[in-house]
Amino acid sequence: MNKPFISLCPEITRSDALMLRDWLEDKSVTRYLSDSRDVSRSIEQVLGRVQLPILTHLFNQGGRFFMAYDRHDEPVGFVRLVKTDRDCEMVLVIGNRDNWGRQLGASAIREGMKLAFFDMRADKLVAKIHTDNERSLKAFLRSGFLLDSETPTMKSFAMSSERYLRILRETPAPHTADIVITEIDKARLKSLLDIEPATDSFELAHEVERAIVVDPRQVSEDVITMNSKAVLHVDDEKVEVALVYPEDADDHAGKFSVYSDLGTAILGYKEGDAFHWRMRHRTRQIRIDKVLYQPEAAGDFHL
Repeated sequence: MNKPFISLCPEITRSDALMLRDWLEDKSVTRYLSDSRDVSRSIEQVLGRVQLPILTHLFNQGGRFFMAYDRHDEPVGFVRLVKTDRDCEMVLVIGNRDNWGRQLGASAIREGMKLAFFDMRADKLVAKIHTDNERSLKAFLRSGFLLDSETPTMKSFAMSSERYLRILRETPAPHTADIVITEIDKARLKSLLDIEPATDSFELAHEVERAIVVDPRQVSEDVITMNSKAVLHVDDEKVEVALVYPEDADDHAGKFSVYSDLGTAILGYKEGDAFHWRMRHRTRQIRIDKVLYQPEAAGDFHL
């Protein structure tokens, strides 16, 4: 549970902006950012001019901006994604020097790739890094990026969507366990995502693509498949849930749509698995205690 964990949050609050301003005034943080001084000055001007508690729209001009939070919901940096045609460029900063060396950058890169390829539908993701920025160079190389071009002062790395999907399936992120779904569940879920894409369904698309796919008759009986019922611990709360398709959802009855935060989170995990997941503006710790009912184990293959 102590492996690097990062979630990227699109909402930028006033307190986030204050922290960003402080980070961008630290020369050791901004050493390799070409426009950091202008950005810091712009944030200062915005804070003086605008008294709104939420400033998200001001940070999304010309691209999409995300605060990076750790598992304790503490802000540790930011990611900016700028899409041009079918390509997307990532800028990543871990703002507090105390967090350097904890591999949070690599985790943030993973989350940025998820957004770029599943939400923004990019064909290629690019990162331009100063040749002396050894930490960033190593982080992007460890994440599977390939050198695309270079000058004496800048190296450009690229990740294609095809390469990303291959890495996603072959190399799980450090803070996640393998998940398993059946061939039937995958086909149904992909059809659902293709025909009726829901808001923020990129997390579900990501989970479906990274899952190990098995024959329904070979799935272990302790795995949460579609229409399974299970007992979970969400933080300190014990809950009994059923994982269902959207048309059968009823949160009050404990039937959670696979599109919901909790539904997407538990898909494919098995008894004993424990992990962190960002849900509704906070990170929750989830543990799968017991699978009470699984259609495949019961022979209910029609469900």
